[in-house]
Amino acid sequence: MFKVLVLAYYFPPMGLSGVQRTLKFTKYMKQFNWEPTVITCGNTGYFAHDYSLLKEAEDAGIRIIRTESFDPNSLLKKYGTITMPREIVRKTLSKISKTVLIPDNKISWANKAYKKAKELLQTEKYDAIFTTIPPYSSFVSAAKLKQEFGIPLFVDYRDLWYGNHFAFYPTPYHRVKHKKLEANSLRLCDKTIVVNRKIKEKLLEYYPFLKHDDVVIISHGYDSADFENLVKLPKTNKKMQLTYSGIFYEMITPKYFLKAFKEITKERPDIAANIELNFIGHFRKENHKLVKKLGLQQFVKDHGYMDHKEMLRRLVMSDVLWMMIGKSKNTDTVTAGKLFEYFGTRKPIIVSVPEGASKFNANEYGASFITEPDNITEIKEAIIKVHTLYKAGELPKPNEEFIESLDRKNLTERLTTEFQFFIKEEVLI
Repeated sequence: MFKVLVLAYYFPPMGLSGVQRTLKFTKYMKQFNWEPTVITCGNTGYFAHDYSLLKEAEDAGIRIIRTESFDPNSLLKKYGTITMPREIVRKTLSKISKTVLIPDNKISWANKAYKKAKELLQTEKYDAIFTTIPPYSSFVSAAKLKQEFGIPLFVDYRDLWYGNHFAFYPTPYHRVKHKKLEANSLRLCDKTIVVNRKIKEKLLEYYPFLKHDDVVIISHGYDSADFENLVKLPKTNKKMQLTYSGIFYEMITPKYFLKAFKEITKERPDIAANIELNFIGHFRKENHKLVKKLGLQQFVKDHGYMDHKEMLRRLVMSDVLWMMIGKSKNTDTVTAGKLFEYFGTRKPIIVSVPEGASKFNANEYGASFITEPDNITEIKEAIIKVHTLYKAGELPKPNEEFIESLDRKNLTERLTTEFQFFIKEEVLI
């Protein structure tokens, strides 16, 4: 059994989509002869906690080491699960943080993780180091470990670093510093994993020293085990259940979708009366105000945050799902992890996204109704079309071969194969 040291700030009991990829990779690594040790954060104040995911990690026998630090989440740990602030407050705090701390506000944790990893590497033999970003500071720490111990280093890009769609560079210094830190880390990295081709293209463009084979695409996925023996929720009415799961922030907003539905209530009240809009996650006060302003209270159900299994039960019960990514610089590189979990349900999906990776994936899925994220008319027409097909019992079926290729176990096998290649290479040398 080979051993891999994993640096991952976002890990259960934290919830939301940022923890899923690393959790599932580490869950299945032992099946491919790799034993993970995960260094993650200690107690935190966070927008969601999911102890069912922590139990999943523990049941898989994952060794988890927690390090306390002085990052913002850790400083709020006494509050446990916290409410997301109003968007204007969140964005302001984010900009202040990005002005003061480079590369991000998890530096304190990354430094603690580095020290703990160094202790482990001095006393135990590890065959690889794996880190996932964001936070980007964990990549900087992992690169230092590679430099000191010479162990193969793998980084997993869930999103871009330099030029990220949420990036804020208040001065030229910030822009140059970020790019330099990333370049230095990539030079020490043995293999870079990315979730889609767009991120790979950007990295090769920004850093010409990277070769095409240095960057490998392993997409997001879904865990078929999550759907086994899943007790389905009974439908409480005959309305078409249209569901969104996730949070709204930055340019991810229900505004255009709700305005489109308002148009349906005026133009086709018969259709609107037969649709129930379900929201799972953090719907936030400003969105409730919008629902009230548009007079849609009778159509909208806010289920709040649910643990992962309950959320899946709600998705499987639904007739149609909806997701969106707003327009912004480099959003073409964004692959929403929840979209792939949607794929696992095999439900038809209304996908409101700009050109880019998510639109490409939605097309591959097959049972998708794709619109521009902010085109109210397109979204309205997609909802009406879906409802017509629903009433006729003719909703489309997805591409089964594509779905099966996204199973988390298969994706983990691909990742560990990359690990193994470097181990074999070392033996040959």
